[in-house]
Amino acid sequence: MTLPARRIVSLVPSLTETVCDLGVACRLVGITRFCVAPEEPLRFVPRVGGTKNPDLELVARLDPELVLVNGEENRREDIAWLRARFPTYESLPQSVPSAGAVVRELGRRLGVLEEAETVLLEIEAQVLRAEVEGLGRRPVRVFYPIWRQPWIGINRTTYVHDALVRAGGINVCAEREARYPMIARDHLAALGAEVVLLPSEPFAFNARHRDELLHDQTFGRDVSILLVDGKNFCWHGSRTGRGLGYAVNLLRTFRRRVA
Repeated sequence: MTLPARRIVSLVPSLTETVCDLGVACRLVGITRFCVAPEEPLRFVPRVGGTKNPDLELVARLDPELVLVNGEENRREDIAWLRARFPTYESLPQSVPSAGAVVRELGRRLGVLEEAETVLLEIEAQVLRAEVEGLGRRPVRVFYPIWRQPWIGINRTTYVHDALVRAGGINVCAEREARYPMIARDHLAALGAEVVLLPSEPFAFNARHRDELLHDQTFGRDVSILLVDGKNFCWHGSRTGRGLGYAVNLLRTFRRRVA
């Protein structure tokens, strides 16, 4: 029987948060500089660089029993280097249910299945709530950019897409061929979005960006443009349940009852 991992290096901010929410933050021996939540338990955990440029030799010196990586956030060559030396768990959920599966697997590997089940119950409750609130209501057309200059959206194969759809949105870039399609600025209005959500990450949209877009009517007239906490849309794991709840509350304002 494999013993639960006691020394964990996490190169995935959302999984760092999940480890903390599962009650075992004390096992983290290394995290990235982007691992910012929850703040207090992470205050004195060594930083090993960024998600794209971790100090692999420093990771090795930390002697981890488990390294947490993500198929998009971390580079393939870094993941391969780590896999050759340490037990490594790679996540890449593309939906809310698959994010729940990540939580369950972490619970198994860390020996905290009971705590993981509590997180899963929260996710299931928010999924059910979203389904109930969606009854008799028309979905709202949403554009969710992850970058500007160039503008980049998300298609239907992403975790963010699934969260948006469950919350009551229609992803206007869902059918694009590229996972992260580029959209020319002069084509943004043609997307037909009713709501544009400007997230805080990976590109840090701010009030100046929003005000410029509103002033120039970049997306057309009468289109709502909101600044949102990107963690609630793209961080998978223990954030999934409350992130979905956040999205449901946000889109509720723009949804109308079907006549």
